[in-house]
Amino acid sequence: MIDVKNISKSFGKLQVLKGIDLHIDKGEVVSIVGPSGAGKTTLLQIMGTLDKADSGTIRINDIDINNLSSNKLADFRNKNIGFIFQFHQLLPEFTAEENILIPALIAGTKKNEAKKRAKELLSFLNLSDRANHKPAELSGGEKQRIAVARALINNPAVVFADEPSGSLDSQNKKELHQLFFDLRDKYGQTFVIVTHDEELSKLTDRTIHIVDGTISLPNTEEL
Repeated sequence: MIDVKNISKSFGKLQVLKGIDLHIDKGEVVSIVGPSGAGKTTLLQIMGTLDKADSGTIRINDIDINNLSSNKLADFRNKNIGFIFQFHQLLPEFTAEENILIPALIAGTKKNEAKKRAKELLSFLNLSDRANHKPAELSGGEKQRIAVARALINNPAVVFADEPSGSLDSQNKKELHQLFFDLRDKYGQTFVIVTHDEELSKLTDRTIHIVDGTISLPNTEEL
């Protein structure tokens, strides 16, 4: 599903990633853990096509993303990849439903089809009654679930999440963590999650440990 081969990345003289090799299967929920500055978020952004590696290759669903032009890469990202960030990044002037719809409309989905999909996701997330509320009228947990729905609106093959529960209280964290597995079971998405949350990493199908820009040796047998 995702094949990462010999990915390296430097910022100036600082080498952040040092030849990462990684394979993630379709339908896996994988956590990436490690100390701050280890390269977790950099790897996630490169796999998610938000940044480029200095060397190495990435294939997602047998597509070599290194060979895509800027326009084709943007189209691939919109249709195949969903993102969830630590802070929901909802647009304050739009309602919950409108925020969810944005990626679908960018992809050229007909509005009635996009709205049907958004309503399905809102129902699954128990947020149907919040569809017309703007972010300022939603709780922290509700905002993050709306962000999850937005990530899923185009039915992406993979969802990349960067500290998705980092700003939530313990109850909302627990609910969000369970949601990833419920969504995987219902829609078949692959989830790759950067987290410092030990509770979440213990729940995932596999935990990948990154230390100083490399996958730590005790876990290489997991790859």
